[in-house]
Amino acid sequence: MDVFLLILGLILCITGIIGSFTPIIPGPLSSWLGILIIHFTSYIPFSNKLLITTFLIAFIVFLLDIFIPIIGLKKLGGSKNGLIGATIGLILGLFIGGPFGLILGAFLGALSGEFMDKTNFKMALKPALGTFIGLAIGTALKFIISTVFLGIYFYKVYTIILV
Repeated sequence: MDVFLLILGLILCITGIIGSFTPIIPGPLSSWLGILIIHFTSYIPFSNKLLITTFLIAFIVFLLDIFIPIIGLKKLGGSKNGLIGATIGLILGLFIGGPFGLILGAFLGALSGEFMDKTNFKMALKPALGTFIGLAIGTALKFIISTVFLGIYFYKVYTIILV
């Protein structure tokens, strides 16, 4: 059973990293579930303090990922259509062009969403950039936290193998 939990924990940590780049999978929360799963093995007992702290970090990043693009959009005069367009572009970009498609898709989606409200390219470009920057910051934050959680996983498993 312990081997199954170790494998499941690894799958969830890797899913968390993948989820950092997709709007469908909550990256850090998935990675945290991987840490929680390996806590239930007989090999790796985490302290409650570590589990609570890492959960709070994952949850805060989850919330920030929702609000950072909205803040970027609002600060630069964007509309709800810009945010919706950026999200649709992010999803389509993932399937069309991988990581590069994410960046380009989010920007073009935000720009096209802003064009629905604004007729001037210059007026649509500014909030589209704000949305894009917000999405990029959220993605980077999710990736960093998910990678740290994967690092915790490997560190704990590595120390078990050596002992």
